[in-house]
Amino acid sequence: MLLRDCAGGVIFFEDKVFLFLNEKNEWVMPKGLIQENENPQDAAVRRVFEETGIECEVIEQAGRTYYEFYSITRQAPVCNRIAWYIMQAKSSEFKIAEPEKFSKGGFFSIEEAVDMVTYSQDKSLLLQSYKRYQNIKKQD
Repeated sequence: MLLRDCAGGVIFFEDKVFLFLNEKNEWVMPKGLIQENENPQDAAVRRVFEETGIECEVIEQAGRTYYEFYSITRQAPVCNRIAWYIMQAKSSEFKIAEPEKFSKGGFFSIEEAVDMVTYSQDKSLLLQSYKRYQNIKKQD
């Protein structure tokens, strides 16, 4: 099995979270591969900006998820290990950088986002991250 380390962001602006629709018709959060000698937090910030144009700051680590699938192009099973970070966007503006991979995107209320997110582990990650984000915002 091919093991790939990835990082991504659960991005909040005010009380909304960013999601986008990928080429598989799945609502997901931005993430991508960690480059050689790159730390996961830096990779998450880079991938968020590359995919969405969103400038954000990391608040804290959100957790990890794991996805296993069979890659047709590689003709092998793959496991993506993803380190997630709770992030706060500087504005609600975004620009989808890869329209061939992502057709729609935006900031959605938590209720909408939980209904939209495709994978159950992402729903859990989103809800836990939102609770932590709210607690952090109360302390500010």
